[in-house]
Amino acid sequence: MPDHLSPEGRSRVMAAIRSKNTKPELALRASLRLAGATGYRLHTKLLPGKPDLAFTRWKVAIFVDGAFWHGHEEHFRAETASEYWRSKVANTQRRDRMATTALVSAGWMVFRFWDFEVKDDIERVTNLVLDALTRAGWRDGSMAGG
Repeated sequence: MPDHLSPEGRSRVMAAIRSKNTKPELALRASLRLAGATGYRLHTKLLPGKPDLAFTRWKVAIFVDGAFWHGHEEHFRAETASEYWRSKVANTQRRDRMATTALVSAGWMVFRFWDFEVKDDIERVTNLVLDALTRAGWRDGSMAGG
């Protein structure tokens, strides 16, 4: 199936889509702040994949992945997508795997949440992050200096 947009049209569409500070990401940050988990860094270029949130002191990296853009099987159908989209999503998935592998190899705990997971059950997602921080040595209220 060919892409129905011109290169200029595709460029306009892509430019309008946020890659950071998305609604699910902002919601997760707000939920973590309410739980006392502050001190994270945002989109740090110093880490592979530029995690959406990175608790550097505790080596916990969090990505909030868009279901379509990162190829969730229920939100992206490769068999009906154009070659452009199949290639784009495959490259994104490859980049995600490389970033996750590099972070884990460096001793980080890595969480990848789908945007719809954050929207549908932010309490569960927040608790998973809090549990990971606790396992890494965080105690509620010890986030200063993150």
